[in-house]
Amino acid sequence: METLSPNIFVKDITKTIAFYKQLGFAITMSVPETGNDFVWVMMTCGKVTFMFQTFESLANELPEISRKDGASLLLYINVKDIHALFERIKDKVTLLKGLEKTFYGATEFSIKDNNNYVLTFAEHEA
Repeated sequence: METLSPNIFVKDITKTIAFYKQLGFAITMSVPETGNDFVWVMMTCGKVTFMFQTFESLANELPEISRKDGASLLLYINVKDIHALFERIKDKVTLLKGLEKTFYGATEFSIKDNNNYVLTFAEHEA
């Protein structure tokens, strides 16, 4: 195994794109390739890649996938210069947990995205 790129299902892909752009992500691929009526996008920031897809694009396929926002998971993202990222986005997002040092030596903070997914950003300092 080499990488993990979650495909996250969302109700409003336009709002999701806007939310993740403010975190520093950019669209690298999309369906359709041009225009604004996307049903799927891949967004990256550094080595982190997320795919976002509309629930509607599934139609009746994969009924096992919940059609509700959020999930029982937390997306844990390692970053460099966590303090700068925190300062840049803290007033633009729903902050769940502010900057704190963990017992395992990481500095972390957690936010909720516009689809109710929890993102924890961490920097493991030497």
